Amino acid sequence: MSTLDWTILSGTLLFIVSYGVWRTRGSKNVDDYVGGGKDAKWWTIGLSVMATQASAITFLSTPGQAFHDGLGFVQFYFGLPLAMIIICLVFVPLYHRLKVYTAYEFLENRFDLKTRSLAAILFLIQRGLAAGITIFAPSIILSAILGWHLRTLNIIIGVLVIIYTVSGGTKAVSVTQKQQMFIIMTGMFVTFFFILGYLPADIDMGKALKIAGASNKLQILDFSFDTSSRYTFWSGITGGLFLALAYFGTDQSQVQRYLSGKSMRESQLGLVFNAIFKIPMQFFILLVGVMVFVFYQYNPSPLNFNPSATNAVMESPYAKDYEILQEGQYQLEEEKKMAQNKFSAALELKEYTAVEEAKAEIIALNKKDSTNRAAAKALITEADSVVETNDKDYVFIHFILHNLPQGLIGLLLAVILSAAMSSTASELNALGTITALDLYKRNKKGVFTERHYVLATKGFTLVWGLIAIGIASIADLFDNLIQLVNIIGSIFYGNVLGIFLLAFFFRFVKGNAVFFAAILTQLIIFVLFYTLIFAYPEGEEKLSYLWLNFIGSALVISIALVFEGFDRLLKNPPVGER
Repeated sequence: MSTLDWTILSGTLLFIVSYGVWRTRGSKNVDDYVGGGKDAKWWTIGLSVMATQASAITFLSTPGQAFHDGLGFVQFYFGLPLAMIIICLVFVPLYHRLKVYTAYEFLENRFDLKTRSLAAILFLIQRGLAAGITIFAPSIILSAILGWHLRTLNIIIGVLVIIYTVSGGTKAVSVTQKQQMFIIMTGMFVTFFFILGYLPADIDMGKALKIAGASNKLQILDFSFDTSSRYTFWSGITGGLFLALAYFGTDQSQVQRYLSGKSMRESQLGLVFNAIFKIPMQFFILLVGVMVFVFYQYNPSPLNFNPSATNAVMESPYAKDYEILQEGQYQLEEEKKMAQNKFSAALELKEYTAVEEAKAEIIALNKKDSTNRAAAKALITEADSVVETNDKDYVFIHFILHNLPQGLIGLLLAVILSAAMSSTASELNALGTITALDLYKRNKKGVFTERHYVLATKGFTLVWGLIAIGIASIADLFDNLIQLVNIIGSIFYGNVLGIFLLAFFFRFVKGNAVFFAAILTQLIIFVLFYTLIFAYPEGEEKLSYLWLNFIGSALVISIALVFEGFDRLLKNPPVGER
């Protein structure tokens, strides 16, 4: 990296932190610190909601996901627009009418304190883990690329976020996320057009897409009913719908964003903004990954994009074998380039028989490429069984550092770190708020001032920030980071969503039935995850993790109804049995 890159990177990060502290100085009561002053406009809410979800994992993992598997991942978001409509019509009016600071306050009003506390604890567990991963994701990749110590990067990212989140609370998170989203999208658009500029002169956008299509990277919709397939149309509009309902409707990191709205209408418009633009944004990020794939059809690429993995095997007795494999890969890449040129020429001449022949050749060469990369992973594992061979999360950052000009590298690294900071800030803000208001305030005896609870919230936010740094420091790369965050969410979200649905639509169900149903449901979900998903390697799972959201919701509702029925039967037995 050049001096210009470091200047842009450090200047961007310092601006975000300083701006967040300056804009939110003087928050002295809970309404200002937790509620953000209740004066946010819809565009601030919309951008804040999008920035909270768009972590560094989104901008590191999503292009790599598309590079390997194409655009099918976008199906994951198909349930989101419908979820936004439901939340606007059901959740938002209720939260505003009750004037709550947290989603879980409502549960105590509807059920009892123990149900509120249980839901809050489930949130703290899954969101605490996720906060560590959102710090860890960019740290592990940047440490491999830049040569910095992993723990150093974890601390830098964590401390920067802690400074302005503890200082300004909800408003600090919201006002900085507008700048972060601007930086993020500017960086992605500039990168996209640079990729197009790097392609051969005769390859325009249309041809690039056809080249990607020849390698099956543009297949978006999968209408199969295979429940073991991670991303299908049906899992997206069912499991994805329930995940989005739980995340945006009950996860405090998101609820806190739109509860800061000036009015109910502003909150609803902010969520509608997200419903309209979220899928196009994710599609565009995936498309960037597909364009990176097309770029590497004409340019050499490493057998494994993780530099730590390459270093491990090159410093081992298997170095010669790896070099031979790499030489074969170079030859294969020349053959792929020739096949792509043949495909492009046939398209130009509209010789459709030649097009199909070239496409078949490309598919065959891609299979050889996959075989080579699998062999490379096997050699790396033999050399070092600990180093991560799954390189999906390294594809985009490798392209950035090896192909973009000076200045733009610094901007893209700022994009990654800004995304990490924006999502982590929302998570720490929510974790501190839930701990202070749902657990500490509600269970602590005595009467205290507003300032006491503001200081308590700041203190808990700091503690959670330190915990997140700790989790990041002991975390390990798992498959694909964006999937890991969603897997963690899916284990808990369905249960929590079911509790809220019981509160909204089953007015006769009482707190005891819900509380014990939620505990039993969570145990069942753990068992299902371990036996049907975790116990199997990638691609061989017996159940897609997205279905856990639907199953969790259905289970807690069904079990609570059964428990409530038994309870009523015991209290009011039939006349003949009294």
